[in-house]
Amino acid sequence: MGAITGNEFLHRINQQNTEIWLDGQQVKGPISEHPAFKGLLKTKASLYDLQMAPSHSPIMTYASPVSNEQIGISYLQPKTKADLLKRRVMTEQWARLTCGLLGRSPDYLNTVIMSFACSSPFLLGKDNCFPEHIQALYERARENDLSFTHTFVTPQVNRSMSAFNTSDEPISAKIIGSTSEGLIIKGAKLLATQGGVTDEVFVFSTPSFLGDPDEAFAFSIPSDTKGLRFICRESFVGGESAFNYPLSSRFEELDAIVVFDEVIVPWERVFFHHNSEVAANFFSMSSFHPFATHQVITRQIVKTEFLLSLAEQLVQTINAGEYLHIQEKLSEIIIGLETMKALRDKSEADAAIDQWGYMCPSPVPLKVASNIFPKIYPRFSEIIQLIGASGMVALPTVNDFQSPIQPDLAKYLQGAAKTAEDRVQLFRLAWDLTMSAFGTRQTQYERYFFGDPVRLAGNLSKSYPKDQGQDMIDRLLSRYE
Repeated sequence: MGAITGNEFLHRINQQNTEIWLDGQQVKGPISEHPAFKGLLKTKASLYDLQMAPSHSPIMTYASPVSNEQIGISYLQPKTKADLLKRRVMTEQWARLTCGLLGRSPDYLNTVIMSFACSSPFLLGKDNCFPEHIQALYERARENDLSFTHTFVTPQVNRSMSAFNTSDEPISAKIIGSTSEGLIIKGAKLLATQGGVTDEVFVFSTPSFLGDPDEAFAFSIPSDTKGLRFICRESFVGGESAFNYPLSSRFEELDAIVVFDEVIVPWERVFFHHNSEVAANFFSMSSFHPFATHQVITRQIVKTEFLLSLAEQLVQTINAGEYLHIQEKLSEIIIGLETMKALRDKSEADAAIDQWGYMCPSPVPLKVASNIFPKIYPRFSEIIQLIGASGMVALPTVNDFQSPIQPDLAKYLQGAAKTAEDRVQLFRLAWDLTMSAFGTRQTQYERYFFGDPVRLAGNLSKSYPKDQGQDMIDRLLSRYE
C-alpha cells in the first residue's frame, strides 16, 4: 500500500468499531463526523495529503525496501547524518502545517516504533522476549502507513512511595492470565493522547520499584480490539468556527484513559512479558529517547517560531514595538528559540552510529533541550498574555461582526494597522493559544511532555559527565605551598 492519502486515513478510522466514551455517552457513527473529533481528523488527513503532494513527496517519502512504493520518511531508519537531516525536514513540514500544536502528529509514534525496531536486538536471547514481533510491527506500520497512540502511565491512585496496590481488582493494567491465543490484560493506563482515533494503540509498562512481573509487558493492538475501552476527557473544542476558535477547532487532541477489560493480546503482537529487567531497561538502553526527543524538539522549535510571530503581530497591531519592556519580552522568546535550535543542531552534528548500526542523534543536547522547554513554554504563553493585556479579555465573536452592532466594533476595536475584524481575529488566536481550555492544556502538556521536570533534571545531573574541569582543579591544588 505505501503512504496513504487523507481520505484513505479517514476511511480506515471510520471503519473501526472502537469503543470510545465522551461525556458519559458512547460515541456512535463515523468518528470523523463527531464534533469533538472532526477538526482533529480533518487536520490529520491534511498531513497525509501533504505527504503525498507532488511538492512535498520528494522530501517526505522514500522508496520502500520491500515494495518500492513510496512510504513515509518518519519510518526511515537513519544510517547517515544525511538521513537524520531528512527525518528532521520531514518533521518540520508536518509541524508547520499544525503550527507545532499537534503533539501526536503521526511522525511521533512512527519514530518511536522505528526506534524500537532499530534496538530490537537488545531483546535477543532474553526470557519472554520477541524481537521479531517488534520488527514485524515496524514493517507492517511502515508498509501500510498506520497511525498510533501509546499509553504507559499508571493511574495515580496513591503516589506515596510506600503505597501498595491492595485492590482485589487490578487498577494498573496487568497480566491476569494467558491462553493459547495470547496474554489476558485487565486494568487501566492513562493519558493516551488521540486515544481511540488511531489504527493501533502501543502499550508498555515500566514496573514500579516493586517490580511486579505481571506489569512488565509491551505490545501493540488495534484500537477496536474486543474489551478495549477509551474514556475521553471533556472536549476543549469551543466550536466549529475558525474565527472564534482558530486552534481548538483544528488541533484539539482528546486525551483518554485506556481500560483493558480482560483484553486478549495475540502472542504475535507481544514484544515481551513477565520480564521486569527488560521492562525497566529496554527504554533507556534503546534508541527510543534520542530519536523520539529529536522529533519532539523539532516540533517544539516550530511551535516557538509560531509563538514568536504571533507575539510580533500583536505588538505591531497595537503599535507597542517602541517600548523596551516589549522588546525585552520578545527577546526572551528569541533567546529560547535560538537555544533550542542550537541544541537540536548540535545533537545532529554530534550524531554517531550506535551499537546496532544506526545513526543516532547525540542524547546530551536533547536532554538539555527537554529540560529547558517545559520551563520556557509557560513563560512564552505568559508573554503573549502580557502583550495582549486587556485586549485578550473582551473579544466579540464572528456573529457580532455580522450583526447590527458591527459599526460599533469597527470603530472601537480597530488596531493601529488592522481593521477591527482582523484585530479581533488575531487576538482570538492569541486567546485560544494561551487562555482558553485548549491553550491551558497546551501549557500543561508541554510542561510534562517528557515526564516529571524534577526527575528530568535529576537524570541529566546523573548522566552528564561533570569532570571535564577536574584536571584544572587538581593542577591548582597541587601547587599549594
